[in-house]
Amino acid sequence: MSATEEKQQGHRAGSYKQKNKGHKHGKHRTKGEVDRENKGRVSVTALTKKQRKEQRKTDRRHKANQLRRNKKDMVLTEKRRLGSRDGPPHLVAVVSLHAGVDAGAVTKLLRGEGAGGLLHQERCITGISDSFGLILPRFKQRFTFLSHSTADMHSLLDVVKIADSLLFVLDSTEGWDSYGEYCLSCLFAQGLPSHALVCQGVFDLPMKKKVDSRRALSKITEVRFPDTRLFALDSEQDGILLLRHLGTQRQRKLGFRSRRSHMLGQNVTFTPNSPAEGTGGNTGLGTLCVSGYVRGRPLRVDRLVHICGHGDFQLSQIDAPPDPLPLIFTSRPVKLGKGGDTNMLDTIEDEAPVRVLMKADPSCRESLQNEADVDPMDGEQTWPTETELLEAEEARKSKRVMKVPKGTSDYQATWIVDEDAEENGEIEEESSDDDDDDDDMLDEAMDGEDEEINSQDAGSCCSEEEEEEEEEEVCPPERVGADQRYDEHIDEAAEEEDLKRYREARANVHFPDEVDTPLQASAKNRFQRYRGLKSFRSSPWDPMENLPVNYSRIFQFKNFERTRHRILAEAAQEEEEGAMAGWYVTLHIIDVPLSVMESVQSGKPLVLVSLLPHEQKMSVMHVLVRRHPSNTEPIKSKEELVFHCGFRRFRASPIFSQHTSADKHKMERFLRPDAPTVVSVYAPITFSPAGVLLFRQHNDGIQDLVATGSLLSCDPRRVVLKRIVLSGHPFKINRRSAVVRYMFFNRDDIMWFKPVELRTKWGRRGHIKEALGTHGHMKCVFDNQLPSQDTVMMNLYKRVYPRWTYDPYVPSSLPWVKREGPVEADDSDME
Repeated sequence: MSATEEKQQGHRAGSYKQKNKGHKHGKHRTKGEVDRENKGRVSVTALTKKQRKEQRKTDRRHKANQLRRNKKDMVLTEKRRLGSRDGPPHLVAVVSLHAGVDAGAVTKLLRGEGAGGLLHQERCITGISDSFGLILPRFKQRFTFLSHSTADMHSLLDVVKIADSLLFVLDSTEGWDSYGEYCLSCLFAQGLPSHALVCQGVFDLPMKKKVDSRRALSKITEVRFPDTRLFALDSEQDGILLLRHLGTQRQRKLGFRSRRSHMLGQNVTFTPNSPAEGTGGNTGLGTLCVSGYVRGRPLRVDRLVHICGHGDFQLSQIDAPPDPLPLIFTSRPVKLGKGGDTNMLDTIEDEAPVRVLMKADPSCRESLQNEADVDPMDGEQTWPTETELLEAEEARKSKRVMKVPKGTSDYQATWIVDEDAEENGEIEEESSDDDDDDDDMLDEAMDGEDEEINSQDAGSCCSEEEEEEEEEEVCPPERVGADQRYDEHIDEAAEEEDLKRYREARANVHFPDEVDTPLQASAKNRFQRYRGLKSFRSSPWDPMENLPVNYSRIFQFKNFERTRHRILAEAAQEEEEGAMAGWYVTLHIIDVPLSVMESVQSGKPLVLVSLLPHEQKMSVMHVLVRRHPSNTEPIKSKEELVFHCGFRRFRASPIFSQHTSADKHKMERFLRPDAPTVVSVYAPITFSPAGVLLFRQHNDGIQDLVATGSLLSCDPRRVVLKRIVLSGHPFKINRRSAVVRYMFFNRDDIMWFKPVELRTKWGRRGHIKEALGTHGHMKCVFDNQLPSQDTVMMNLYKRVYPRWTYDPYVPSSLPWVKREGPVEADDSDME
């Protein structure tokens, strides 16, 4: 190639030419390129995930500010609506926390003309004498005050469930007494709304003592109410400041009532059913007309309503009578009549007619059915022929009585082959009771043996006591009289029951779940419903296996949490349906027993709540509670307790179990004081959140607070296992093998329980190798040498269920007393 041709082609780089990497711009557009392409245009459709990510920082900040502003406006609107023209009156409950204070003096000062009220409505709530309505045009608000006795704890809790604010009346020196502390424990556990603290008598003290009294009282109240202001209520000016504070303070939301419509019955009438409406004229049922202000969510006529302490009922219609407490603005003060009422209200009520808002459609109204329809043939796969029915009838007439496991039906018993029938000749069938456990029978037998031993010991010591009595001098008559007065306060039956429960609780602490194998009966039959588990954590247990008959009466959700979220979301969107919050309406409740009206006439408040869908149906509810520190008495599983769960109040017999995250949970025989416990009970479905209180009623009618907690879940598939421990004593030890006795007393029981793993208190594990002889001795092999002082144990399990003792009617509780034993006689009682 010539030089001219090479010059025309140019220079070509060689194979070792350096090659630089290109710029890695990320293959995406910059913000400037995006803005130039959009040219200020905004997409009309919803932004995609990529587009939302590309929003400017200022746009995101503006959006967050708008959301914050909307939430703030919503809260302010709800706050200003309470007590205004468009909302219900501000409901204030006056609660006295000391026996030496008078709540009536507080309400008397607030209803005075000097407090700024222009209009009063005395006895505005049926059955509650100390209740009145108050309109304050100066603040453009209206109030409803009621003062209820704290002696009936159930009625007090019902009032607090619907009250917007609580007004606690304290003593100027002590604050509150022991019963006031008990009331505060119950109210805090249920859920405390907005509140204020007042005290009287501070103005009359000298200036120096006045400052010291307020300082001491503030130190007492800051334990329970750290951020609550204490008001002195001795003059009308103090009353104005208190009313201003009640109307402007922040409202605390309670989850169990903010999602449901509720009402306090202010005017209640009862009309018995005619013979044509019901099954007869003497059924005791009728229509209850309840008038009051709708609170919370809108009230629908096709929903069920629950009357606290009485049950669930249906509505027939909703009326709109005139508002008895209208918010009227006038420049002139309204003169009150002699009775405290004004003629203006009477004129308004006469002019405005009663309108029917809505009537219930029977096809759309929710049913009162709370239990599922039980089909006894639901588990059958075939239908017997006529020949089989005749053969079964003949076999029934000529059948022998067999001994079968507890809970076995007649149909199941026919398939059981009794091997000992020919030898025994006489076989009996055990009575079936799903609620009573076999272990209870054994415990009673053991208690009987202890009583016999104690009686023998008492007989042997009788002679010594007689000798001591002869040596002692005769007691003076004044000492005998004091002893008699002391014994008058002791209930012997209650003392024996408490002693028995105390001994059982103490034995369960020292020897948890240990039971003795019966000597006469076979352990194979005695513990036939129990089984062994290789591992309590990982061994399987079918939750649908051998379910009791009561499980056919309850309802179960496929996914309870998903259903709860859906129902609560639907309830939050029902803004335009039903009677709106703040309306004064009259509810016509049908088929209500006369006892509800008698309860109202006796002075108890009538509290209504609209139920959400499915909340009238029965299921297995689980509650997580903690033992209350004031209660020290042992509480046994399946003992009847009184429940306050949200708006509901009922009696039931629950079972206790451990709170774990496993699929199986160990049953607790007694309510533990040092750990949270899950309480399982048959009860109507309630969607959380909801506070729970557990009371125990004594024979004298007094109810003590046992535990407090919250609603956990609704799950019939939750497996609760009862454990029993059979213990044996090592008789001979040879390195890893040992001869164990006293666990069983015959060879058949050893062979039956041979597959179950053994463990010891010192951490050894092993199994039964073979039986030795016929008296219950067995050879066992362990993973290490057994100490001579060790105890061999065998764990057996069975699934347990609550007792079906649900009762929605709970009688009123008597005044609470501090239980510190019988009243002691002092020196002044002796003459």
